Amino acid sequence: MKNRVGILLKAAMCILLIMSLSGCWNSRELDTLAIVMGVGVDKPKESGRVQITAQIVRPGEISSSEGKGGGTEAFWNIKDTGETVFGTLRDLTSKSSRKLFFPHNQVLIFGRGIAEEGVHEYVDFFARDPETRVNVQVLVSQSTAEEVLDVKSKLEKVPANNIAKLIKENAAATSQTSEIKLKDFETRLMSKTIAPIAPFIEISGDGEEKVATISGTAVFKGDKLVGKLDKKEGRGLSWVLGEVKSGIIEVEGPDNDIVSLEIIRAKGKMIPEIEDDKITMKVNITEEGNIGEQTGPEDLAKLPEIKTLEKKKSEVIQNEVIAAVKKAQELDADVFGFGEAVHQKYPEEWKDMESNWDETFPDIEVEVNVDANLRLMGRALKPAVPE
Repeated sequence: MKNRVGILLKAAMCILLIMSLSGCWNSRELDTLAIVMGVGVDKPKESGRVQITAQIVRPGEISSSEGKGGGTEAFWNIKDTGETVFGTLRDLTSKSSRKLFFPHNQVLIFGRGIAEEGVHEYVDFFARDPETRVNVQVLVSQSTAEEVLDVKSKLEKVPANNIAKLIKENAAATSQTSEIKLKDFETRLMSKTIAPIAPFIEISGDGEEKVATISGTAVFKGDKLVGKLDKKEGRGLSWVLGEVKSGIIEVEGPDNDIVSLEIIRAKGKMIPEIEDDKITMKVNITEEGNIGEQTGPEDLAKLPEIKTLEKKKSEVIQNEVIAAVKKAQELDADVFGFGEAVHQKYPEEWKDMESNWDETFPDIEVEVNVDANLRLMGRALKPAVPE
């Protein structure tokens, strides 16, 4: 009993010590720091110089119950232009009474204009900076990054936080785009064959009704933005990369109704084959799902109906992959890593292919094989219609 009491006392003392230490840190440090939650990189045509927008949290407004603080926003966007990212960020200190603090930054947004010119020199700073987290989310804006960081959310007090959650939830719920961290983007950027990608964000609506929306996947050739995958093509890419986590596939049911099928799990595998100097990339996908909804009266629990739905689902998956491959080959951007797959399986042959992979990739034949299965019918085995 005494031993147990002693353990509890020690635990309580540790908790008090931690609380006191954190309190001291808060009182000494928080009032000297400007916590940055989002960074936007643009290049206005009028100046021809890099523009950095930093989104800073207003701690007092974040903690307020209404989130408005008497009409004051919970964030503050400050911007400046310069020749380099490093120099411009340092110049921002002339506009802030607190030191800019980046370890809590959630998103790094490149405006479309600067992305089309090339982002390598700007990524370089963030890759080197010890305060920048390697898992900060990278994305591309249809408009300017500054505009995106100014779009308010109905649910989140800070736009950058809303954007970060938007990407995460979209990737998890639909698999139509992927979360691309700074480390992932940099790895692809440094690769000789694998093209960089990033979520593509657009603004819809006007005034107070403006909404930031993930509309697809930005595709780079080297460090330059060359195009975009739409949502269908984006999920096609995710199938190949084995990054599909969830999503809904709608197919026609036996009574010309619509059946919604939920993706539960999936795997994707690339297998290159070389025969007579011709490359064929076999993409094998396995998927399992459930019936989520049906709009017709048919009993889908019967084996023939299940097999029909599985076949139709396989066709949808196959078409999404083919659409992604077609778009990538049109852009001549190997977003899948086909070249790396060839390199791994045929290292000797790759030595002769590497230098002209850009000319080879658009002509690769891709064979898509899908094994889709339905495992569960949901809680209801029969449709919710009168018998």
